Amino acid sequence: MRDIVFTRQSGWIPNVIREDGELKLMLGAGADANHEPRTFTFPISEAHLAVIRNDLARHLMLWSAVLPLCDAAGTRGRLDEEAAVALLDPILLAAPADVDALFRRIRWDRSRLIAHGADIGLLERGQVCAAMRAATETPNGKRAQEYHADRRRAERGAVLGPLDAAMLRYTGQYLHGATVPRRMPDAVDSALRPEVMRVIATAEQACAGMRIGRDPRRGNRATDKRDWERMETTVQAAVRRAHPELVDDAVRTVSFLMCSEAADRSRNTPMEDDEEAAGHRADFRGSGRKTALSFTDDKGVEKKWLRDGPRTAAAEFWEFVGDRSAGDNEVFTIEDEEMGEGIQLHFYADSIARITTLREGDGRSDPEYRVEYRLVDGIGGYRNLVGAFVRGGCAALEQHGPWMSDVAEFERARRRRDAR
Repeated sequence: MRDIVFTRQSGWIPNVIREDGELKLMLGAGADANHEPRTFTFPISEAHLAVIRNDLARHLMLWSAVLPLCDAAGTRGRLDEEAAVALLDPILLAAPADVDALFRRIRWDRSRLIAHGADIGLLERGQVCAAMRAATETPNGKRAQEYHADRRRAERGAVLGPLDAAMLRYTGQYLHGATVPRRMPDAVDSALRPEVMRVIATAEQACAGMRIGRDPRRGNRATDKRDWERMETTVQAAVRRAHPELVDDAVRTVSFLMCSEAADRSRNTPMEDDEEAAGHRADFRGSGRKTALSFTDDKGVEKKWLRDGPRTAAAEFWEFVGDRSAGDNEVFTIEDEEMGEGIQLHFYADSIARITTLREGDGRSDPEYRVEYRLVDGIGGYRNLVGAFVRGGCAALEQHGPWMSDVAEFERARRRRDAR
């Protein structure tokens, strides 16, 4: 039978229970193989209970020292009870100087004490008892997270000034640099907010008119890596010129914010508008000589486009690519059956082939084709070539050369490019 003898307001702080007549400290820590919380217990005495009941700081310090033992037990191991019991007298009953000396020798969970109000400066100097004089029963998990974020930055030599920290708080990236940034002005101290907004204004001016287009090769919501890198470089250079006092972390968070917002605008833009913004809207409905096109992928899936439909050929094609493109599906074709010509996009090789029918097959002989190859520079290059083809066919691609009919010559050119 188990009875709770003493518990605190915060449910995670270890409780004292009586089990089969014996006093024990009970705490939850870690998880088992099924991700369910694990519970550990070990015996204590009435003298230990008296300190735990009356001294929050010592109670928390004991918890901090026992947690590493729980971690060592893993998902199914047993708690080292002897080691846990051995911590009781030195932490709960010893003089403060002796407690501090113990904490210099053992593993302990620093974040637990920081979350409960420990003075970080005193903790860093090894004065654990003094650091816990202002301990609180209610934890502040964000305080511990910020401490660890600062430690990670310090380990790589990054020290934040007040404005640097304010920039990271504004974008929501103070705790985790991988967090998608957003604008959080209320997270910034009011005295620093005007300076933060000046930095943001510098970044916005630097990338005004720039955009990050979509890259359907990686899905309908993927964006162009080169556009991102171009905007990132532009923003970082402008911010560093105007605000040289900012550390790299602060500069990067501003460029990340600008790029993320631009990418979100692109993802939420209809494919037609995305084509127009990228400068490939010339194939609007009813223009050019293409009346019908067939799109196919490497899996044999086909989609037809007709000029009198509601959407442009390029928009339809890139949506088809975004829906179908995958690691094992990287070859897409646009064919004009009436004109006997088409293009084949090889995303795996950053190349394209234009294919022209020289002689139709007649049942006694196969058709004859002219196949020419060209290297392609990123999704922007593909957009240009697709746009040119849907407007004017293979003839319109002539100005986008050089085109190589010799496969060996093309392969050499591709290897030279890849080597660079």
